[in-house]
Amino acid sequence: MTKQELVERVHEATGDGLSRKRTAEVVDAIFRTIVDSVRDDGKFFHPGFGTFVVRERKARMGRNPRTGEPMEIAGSRTVAFKAAQQLRDNLG
Repeated sequence: MTKQELVERVHEATGDGLSRKRTAEVVDAIFRTIVDSVRDDGKFFHPGFGTFVVRERKARMGRNPRTGEPMEIAGSRTVAFKAAQQLRDNLG
């Protein structure tokens, strides 16, 4: 599903109360809020959907694919998602 398709489905689900442009602004605001929550609090939880959580990756040794020489890969932060049981059950 694309963003445009998401906006269209939300617009249809909410009836004629909002214009498509306003619906797109609301969808953008929701995603900005989720990103801000994950960045600031380290997680975002929505019952029945799941949890986004920040995970720390430790620095590790790897190999340069061109030369085969060992190299250090810096640690980093990433986002993981764990689906709620209700969502998993609805997948069939």
